[in-house]
Amino acid sequence: MSYDLFVQDLPPDLDTVDDIPEDFEPRSLGARSDLIAKILEILPTADFTDPSWGVVSGDGYSIEISLGEAQTVPSFVLHLRGGEGALPAAHHLLDSLGLDALDPQAESGLFEFDDEAIANFKAWRKFRDTVAD
Repeated sequence: MSYDLFVQDLPPDLDTVDDIPEDFEPRSLGARSDLIAKILEILPTADFTDPSWGVVSGDGYSIEISLGEAQTVPSFVLHLRGGEGALPAAHHLLDSLGLDALDPQAESGLFEFDDEAIANFKAWRKFRDTVAD
């Protein structure tokens, strides 16, 4: 079970997912090999032995990066697991890539590294710990 963030091209300056125009067509995020190279510049310890599924291990957390099989990446998912250190790592990665993510747990539907995200992550961990027992 993971806390998932869905990364794709989104219009700039959104306050909520409701602000996404109905006719918005997200652009590709680029070639998978280029995206992996950028991620490795930001998080050099990331393991992309499988180019469709990267893994970042941190102190008490991991982030799995599901890029999919396509050579051109339309979107990808960050699967956060473990401790709260996953949140700033995900934020750093997204900010460095200049990308935004959808966060189904956020009231706005958008990932923002703030007090709400931390509270949502803690609530998810509590739920995870309850169902995992």
